Amino acid sequence: MTRESVNKIKRQRNLTRLLESDPFLTDEDLAHILKVSVQTIRLDRMELKIPELKERLKNVARGAGLQLRTLSGEELVGELVDLDVGKSGMSILTVTPAMTLSKTRIVRGHHLFAQANSLAVAVIDAEAALTGIARVNFKRPVYRGEKVLAKAVIKIKKGNKYMVKVTSYVKDEVVFLGRFLIFAVPGEVIPR
Repeated sequence: MTRESVNKIKRQRNLTRLLESDPFLTDEDLAHILKVSVQTIRLDRMELKIPELKERLKNVARGAGLQLRTLSGEELVGELVDLDVGKSGMSILTVTPAMTLSKTRIVRGHHLFAQANSLAVAVIDAEAALTGIARVNFKRPVYRGEKVLAKAVIKIKKGNKYMVKVTSYVKDEVVFLGRFLIFAVPGEVIPR
């Protein structure tokens, strides 16, 4: 076996491992991490029968059987890609020009907050849920065209109160941290 084929096998193993741990990596991200061209990544993906990013996201969403209880789909900010009701969830928000300040191309903070808050509510196992308290930190500006991956995890549950931690990333950099106290609302108090 030639040295080139050994390197290719190692690279393809690393590519597979990286995508198993983070299916949201773009071809450009993978090329940067593996120190090869984007074309090499595309050829490796085709050879390994790994779909492109959009298709991987659809597969993750389909495989998770995402069933929102507390929100309807259009009330969630971002695209839901994983949900384990009562435990955790993930969503992706692609920053569009309409979300940014025209001078700086930086996303307005309420979009990051809305993504995190709606995801925190979505992970609650109840008919309805409301945010009681939110403590948030914006770690760095997010720019037009970036993709924000928010991960929500229920940390504490006491009665109808949930403490949900949401961490938002651009690539592997934390851009937003939030702790939300969410209250589950009993179904019988919801007006029809």
